[in-house]
Amino acid sequence: MANANLPGIIYKMIEACEKLFTEYVQIEADRIKNDGNASVCIIDADGNIYGKMFGTGKIKMRETFEIAWIKASQVHITGISTGEFEKLVFTDAIDEKKYGITRRDFIGWKGGIPVTLDDGTALSVGFSGFRGVTDVKLIERAATIVNKK
Repeated sequence: MANANLPGIIYKMIEACEKLFTEYVQIEADRIKNDGNASVCIIDADGNIYGKMFGTGKIKMRETFEIAWIKASQVHITGISTGEFEKLVFTDAIDEKKYGITRRDFIGWKGGIPVTLDDGTALSVGFSGFRGVTDVKLIERAATIVNKK
């Protein structure tokens, strides 16, 4: 691992996601999606997995973490945001066989993106629980918060 402070940086990212979760869960269209439950999953370049579940419904949190992990792992494998990867495959712009993910295992939803921090740290981040565009916005804002510290 190139950056010995990486776990601390990732936990700052998770803390930023948690703070933003409390903001976005106030938006009814996002809150009703999973009864106010959500999760973040972060995979570093070495394959270490970090995450946190937010909310009070253990079953819903479990379900959102599974989706967040699938999003993050698809980004970790492909280097391409979820939703965008599928679009590229279905328009024949890329061959999915190169990545080893079968079409039936595509996530399809937005909410998984590659994040490169200001220090060059590459992370694959998946968030699930809100609308896909909100999931992406939350991750991007969390990365901005971490980069400012």
